[in-house]
Amino acid sequence: MKEKRHLSEKTAEKTSRAKPAGRFRLLVQAAWFAVTNGYAAGFLEKRIYTGKLKRLCVPGLNCYSCPGALASCPIGSLQAVLSSSEFTFSCYVLGFLMLFGTVLGRLVCGWLCPFGLFQDLLHKIPFPGKRKNLPGHRFLRQLKYVILVLFVILLPSAVAGITGNGEPWFCKYICPSGTLMGGIPLALGNPLLRSAIGTLFSWKMFLLILTVVLSVKYYRPFCKYVCPLGAIYGLFNPVALYRLQVDENKCIGCKSCQRACKMDIKVWEKPNSAECIRCGDCRTACPTGALTSGFRLHGQEEKERRAAGQEKNERGAV
Repeated sequence: MKEKRHLSEKTAEKTSRAKPAGRFRLLVQAAWFAVTNGYAAGFLEKRIYTGKLKRLCVPGLNCYSCPGALASCPIGSLQAVLSSSEFTFSCYVLGFLMLFGTVLGRLVCGWLCPFGLFQDLLHKIPFPGKRKNLPGHRFLRQLKYVILVLFVILLPSAVAGITGNGEPWFCKYICPSGTLMGGIPLALGNPLLRSAIGTLFSWKMFLLILTVVLSVKYYRPFCKYVCPLGAIYGLFNPVALYRLQVDENKCIGCKSCQRACKMDIKVWEKPNSAECIRCGDCRTACPTGALTSGFRLHGQEEKERRAAGQEKNERGAV
């Protein structure tokens, strides 16, 4: 009875810390958005920044066409290379994605992506019957890998190989972030663009509105099911330097971590799941402090676990 009371007290204490931790993450997300979209003249003059910084990429899904964007989106840049008749490979773009993937993994999604911030804010809107996942979540979460292969890699490169000039298929036909950050601001400020709006823009607006509506009820549906950038970083999550670790000696199997996880991961089983965006909610919710995160080499946890087990056995023998 005392143990249960102690555990409930610990859980309440952890819950009280969750809101400040969540606010800190929102603050970091907002600050990063302000820094990477700090070209004020673009918003005032309704034009796109085309200076030297645009040769660089930012780690999150930040549309090139956003009037305030100082750098480029890595997914857009990758498609630009694959759909080009002049270039078939980009060491910079692939190296950039591999660098952030191997160092941070999907921490980028949780902390450095403006469209992730947009969905986080939408989900804070009061609405009855909030849910973590869409129906069919187990299968739908594989969709982002299909979109990555088909719309980001195969179609841009295949069409470019046939016609000599391809298109950025994901950006042009799917990406709601581009519609929100680029299409709408530019169309509002440019009468010529408004007059040219047609079926394609209407389709993109439909996808954006659908994403907005779903994000109010479900947590980050675009990140879970559609985003090809999240798919790329997710592939690196199991080996990334920034890792989540479970101390098996402290874990009591209460599943508080999964209940707190809006990505609905069995954290105690797969702390470095491809779906984890490193938001830290599970760590805050753990009543025993069994979860820790930080930079460590892949396999280091297993070595530490073996060393701890060996030390425990030696003590028992004594």
